Amino acid sequence: MSDLDPQHAAIAAASARETTPIDAIAEEWVETLTILDPAIATWIGLPGEHSGYADYSPDGHARMVSATREVLARLENAAVIDDVDLVTKTEMVSTLRLDLDSDAAGLWLRDLNNLASPAQDIRGVLDLMPTASATDWSAIADRLHSIPAAIDGYIATLRQGIDEAVVPAQRQVAEVIVQTKQIAAAGGFFDSFIAGAHSVTDDDSPLGKVLATGAAEAGNSYEKLEEFLRTELAPKAAAEDAFGRDLYALQSQRFLGAKIDLDETYEWGIEELARMAREQEEIAREIKPGATVAEAIAYLDSDPSRTLHGTDALREWMQKLSDDAIAALAGTQFDIAEPMRALECMIAPTHDGVIYYTGPSDDFSRPGRMWWSVPESVTEFTTWREATTVYHEGVPGHHLQIAQAVYNRDQLNTYRRQLSGSSGHAEGWALYAERFMSELGFLDDPADRFGMLDGQRMRAARVVLDIGVHLGKPKLSGTGGWDWDYALEFMTNNVTLDPANVRFEVNRYFGWPGQAPSYKVGQRIWEELRDECKAREGASFDLRAFHRRALNIGGVGLDTLRTALMAPYEQR
Repeated sequence: MSDLDPQHAAIAAASARETTPIDAIAEEWVETLTILDPAIATWIGLPGEHSGYADYSPDGHARMVSATREVLARLENAAVIDDVDLVTKTEMVSTLRLDLDSDAAGLWLRDLNNLASPAQDIRGVLDLMPTASATDWSAIADRLHSIPAAIDGYIATLRQGIDEAVVPAQRQVAEVIVQTKQIAAAGGFFDSFIAGAHSVTDDDSPLGKVLATGAAEAGNSYEKLEEFLRTELAPKAAAEDAFGRDLYALQSQRFLGAKIDLDETYEWGIEELARMAREQEEIAREIKPGATVAEAIAYLDSDPSRTLHGTDALREWMQKLSDDAIAALAGTQFDIAEPMRALECMIAPTHDGVIYYTGPSDDFSRPGRMWWSVPESVTEFTTWREATTVYHEGVPGHHLQIAQAVYNRDQLNTYRRQLSGSSGHAEGWALYAERFMSELGFLDDPADRFGMLDGQRMRAARVVLDIGVHLGKPKLSGTGGWDWDYALEFMTNNVTLDPANVRFEVNRYFGWPGQAPSYKVGQRIWEELRDECKAREGASFDLRAFHRRALNIGGVGLDTLRTALMAPYEQR
């Protein structure tokens, strides 16, 4: 760890630890997972087989459940050697139990939504596969040929859900029908994707022909999925969108890695949303005297100095902002080792408008990457909205958080470095990072700060909408409970997205309950933990040391994070 400052490097070298029995169990679990689901090896950049998929059928799910029970029993009987072991055991046991609870609740039978389900994941892993050589494209061809079996298994699982009356909502099925139709279209994703092989082969070569056949088979399989969704699942899908309190509580705990009081959180979300709105209104008047939020947005959107033209300009702007942040923060607010300072800003090959981060491979041969999926009709981008997004996805957000765990291999096993974690930990930290950058002065431009608050207001609105819908809360105004029309109106009034994106977002909350609130709730817990550590240490509190200690734990559930951070104080 010579890339760190000398004092921290010396501490790290002195504290390198021996592999423990719990580490061995964790490493074996990673190996088991990559055998059961080869896409995991691709996502985390491990060497080995990258051509197959998980068995998405009921039989494949049963094998995963059996393996989960087996490793859980081994962990529960394993002796803890040190504090790192304690965190590993606590986190793995909690996660595995939640996985089994989700299995018992039948969530796997209704696993279909507009953003994060096998319908998207089967295609999505292709984005991370290397494409530099003919060997790389040969592996891609093999994986393309594996897609039909993966889709067939997924259809079999959804059919069992139909038989057991455990089905997704009609609204989610309708959305995924549209997505699968787009993916399956001739000249769609798969044809465009294999066109990237032209740098290493041509269409008439054996590899080119295998790729073309694989792309056709993959497209046909998505066409088959679309037909199944339209003709079999849609007529049987649930009319009710809400998951209900019990399933929602389970989903919330899975995404946060923490149990929370849902009713208190709902009321807090309402208060936080009002606070965000007031703060944004104040800055609107700072941007343009007397302006409303809408007028300030129109004013900023019409400012040519804050507009980028084309995706090349967008990527270059993202990269420069990211590089500048790393240069400014390394060695001051955070420890950022040399391998972590490489962060690539990319334009994604898809066009759904999502901005996301993928972590580095375990050896950093593939760097962390920030991806921007630009809708085909979008050619202009406003920087005032997105400066905070770069900090969220990059440094000090997801990249610093995730890459630090990967870098900390002298302390953390592969599971802790690459697979452990929760949405509340990851997204909560990223929102914490946005606010922290504002506190440091990186968003002193009122327009950039306004953009940060725009995002924070949306995250607060998510808390209210998500819990309101799935717990059947009464509307904030008027009579009756949260329904689709009210949710769409509520979100439209609290975000500055275009109507299509607002609709996509609301669909996301309806179909993926508990995930969207994990951002703002996670931020709340991160800030509470920082403040509690500061109160415990008093004048000796060192914020950089707090960041180092917290990030060196790696990705965990927020209850595990709290236990780990508070442990030193309890031992005094």
